[in-house]
Amino acid sequence: MTDPRVADLIQTGEIRIGVFPSFQYSKDVATGEPQGLAIAIARTLAARLGLRDVIIAEYPSPLDVVDSVKRGGCDIGFMLIDPTRAIDVDFTPAFVQSDFTYLLPPTSPLYSTADVDRPGIRVAAVRGHASTAALVRIVKQAHPVYTDTYEGAVDLLRTGGADAFASIREIILQYSAQFPGARVLDDSYQSNLAGIAVPKGHSARLAYISEFLDDLKRSGTLRQMIDAAGLRGIDVVAPENPNESYA
Repeated sequence: MTDPRVADLIQTGEIRIGVFPSFQYSKDVATGEPQGLAIAIARTLAARLGLRDVIIAEYPSPLDVVDSVKRGGCDIGFMLIDPTRAIDVDFTPAFVQSDFTYLLPPTSPLYSTADVDRPGIRVAAVRGHASTAALVRIVKQAHPVYTDTYEGAVDLLRTGGADAFASIREIILQYSAQFPGARVLDDSYQSNLAGIAVPKGHSARLAYISEFLDDLKRSGTLRQMIDAAGLRGIDVVAPENPNESYA
């Protein structure tokens, strides 16, 4: 029996997802095939609904995904939950959590997030990302230096154009492997939560997808997806209704 809350998606036979390069989404270097946690979740949702296809709309930044979801360009979007984004879209409860921290060059004299927030310290940050929005809200003395990509931020760090690179821990860990001697701080400047965005006014779709995510949490499937994607520093958020069964 078709669940009326997602009847519109079932009628189209597909689900359109909005993604951007992040810890949740990337492309296989060898094949160019999309991969990551967002893809695994979307394909599992499509299978649950009996949909024939997942249409992947890749955007440069999370702000572009927000705009697409808002305007109906895609049905759902994968991103970190941020209050500024919630003005334009609605979010499910968080399904994973991590933290924001810094990558430092090998010779850096900085050893904590408090050390970074000092006058004269330049922090590379990617425009439009939740880690950047949090950085701007939190730091009082350090100066953000903006780039459009993760690679650009790391290049600033490598060439001396920045003293630290701020992002989600998983991304920081990935890029530390490409920068011999670079250090990842143990502490963080903020915890973060990832959710799925839906257009405003689609409360029924939001409720269905929220229940679906709860089911992935309770069954252990979400943890398996995280491990299969090789993600580090990413934890599953407890289900909203731990004692309920998904129907």
